Amino acid sequence: MAERSTAAVGVANESGEPPLTAKADSATADDAMTELIETQDPEQTLAEETTSRKDAEPENPEPPELHSGHMLARRYRLEECLTRLDGFSSWRAVDEKLRRAVGIHILPADHPRARPVLAAARSAALLGDPRFVQVLDAVEENDLVYVIHEWLPDATDLTAILAGGPLDAHDAYQMVSQVSQGMAAAHREGLSHLRLNPDCVLRTEAGQYRIRGLAVAAALRGVQSESPQRDDTEAIGALLYASLTKRWPYPEDEFGLTGLPKDIGLVAPGQVRAGVHRGLSELAMRALVNDGATASRELQPCTTPEELAKAVAAIPKIRPPEPTLPPFHRTTYQQGAYRQPAAHFQSTSVLGSTPPPALPGRTGKALKWAVSALLIAALGLGSWQLANTLMHGDNTPKSTGTGTGTSQKAGNGNTGGSGKATLKTLPINDGAEYAPYGGAQHPDEVKLTYDKDSSTYWRSKSFTGGPVLAPYKQGVGIVYDLGSKQKVSSASIGLLYSGNHTTVELYAADSLTSDVKPTDLKKLATVTTNGTSAKLTVQNTVETRYVVVWLTAMPQSPADNYSGAGYKQAITDVIFKGAS
Repeated sequence: MAERSTAAVGVANESGEPPLTAKADSATADDAMTELIETQDPEQTLAEETTSRKDAEPENPEPPELHSGHMLARRYRLEECLTRLDGFSSWRAVDEKLRRAVGIHILPADHPRARPVLAAARSAALLGDPRFVQVLDAVEENDLVYVIHEWLPDATDLTAILAGGPLDAHDAYQMVSQVSQGMAAAHREGLSHLRLNPDCVLRTEAGQYRIRGLAVAAALRGVQSESPQRDDTEAIGALLYASLTKRWPYPEDEFGLTGLPKDIGLVAPGQVRAGVHRGLSELAMRALVNDGATASRELQPCTTPEELAKAVAAIPKIRPPEPTLPPFHRTTYQQGAYRQPAAHFQSTSVLGSTPPPALPGRTGKALKWAVSALLIAALGLGSWQLANTLMHGDNTPKSTGTGTGTSQKAGNGNTGGSGKATLKTLPINDGAEYAPYGGAQHPDEVKLTYDKDSSTYWRSKSFTGGPVLAPYKQGVGIVYDLGSKQKVSSASIGLLYSGNHTTVELYAADSLTSDVKPTDLKKLATVTTNGTSAKLTVQNTVETRYVVVWLTAMPQSPADNYSGAGYKQAITDVIFKGAS
């Protein structure tokens, strides 16, 4: 009571009221207190208390002042600020302990969303599904809350991919299949995304789609939903729609995509762009159901990621497009009339040109007889020469033939004669991964390919498309250092996986760290095999110090302790041979 009296007196004095001593002549202390409480405006008191509480507890504290180079937990060095809004910031950083890039979300510990963000991050970290960008840590320290997640340097978000145009049917099928299956698995664990959009879907060089921001992205922005499964399903439908048409299925322009005109509403992808796969078009509409609207053929709408994943699986598998081959330049003779367009028939075709008319009358007959006589004479002359050769051969002493045979045998050996030069095994001094297009495989395993131990190997990642890796990835490979310039004649490559099929190419490089693309290197040899070894022979011996072994096709192989099933290969041994 004493403290409250003092505070009340202070407020009264500041407001210009007469001092309490002026009323003390006719009232006791209790009467004065009663009078003060009764005369004070209750609304004014409530407003002052509310104002004071708001000042003490700000709704959205400003994000902490951080900068590039700042260290968190003496481990994470901030590199680049990606987002700064709503009281939090997102950064690309480096884990100094493990020497790898990571992503970090940072917000003050007294931020109203700090607790939900921590809870969401810890729940997402327990999922452990490889279809999601993994949460590595969630920490509260030094008045900060920060969430550490994976950083995928070889991945591209769907927004950037669609900037180059819509996806083909196979790519769109892979995207919706992997994303719907991933979200179905998340919802079975009670997790939702609620912020699923083209910025949150990443495609790696191996053709795998990864979802980032599960649960955390919504918690950072305070997004909630009464029907999370329906919202996530519709978001996947929007991703598929955008992938097929390069249009956003709503009136607003978002993520670099133009929205649909307001006056036509939601129409099927096949009506927006010609050539859209019919099954995928219907699937997008089933996921994008709004207020009871369904696809044109009255198919049931998909209201959960689980239902959508099953609907995707029911579509016949869509094969990847055939890789584009370089044009083949034919000679004039090979370009026969049956291969040429009608417009160029007369000008470019030799075989298809109209033959000249036969010579008329006695002249034609005489010419025919003359040609026949010449052919008979040539045949007779050839027979006489053959008979003469055989007769001389019979008169040759047999010892000459024996001597010739002995000489031939000596010539085929390794000593004397005119046989081939001796080939020697060339030493390998060093090796490194060759990744001119980015996306290294396992650089630390390169040395296992020339350790003379067939049980050890360098392995590629597992790819979803194959056997030919293009267009997702042009190839993977290793560049070897022979120590000095050597005359390379052949190469033997030991492979771990057999099957249809592995294509190996051999190139001469300029250095161990070369980033020159294979198309700009000197090609030495190429071979395709279904077995566990590849033999390459260089037609014209080349002198080089650095040799690239480049794989452009790999067989489909089962899952193992290192990677899942897919198109992959591993190199166990590499041996180069050259002329001494």
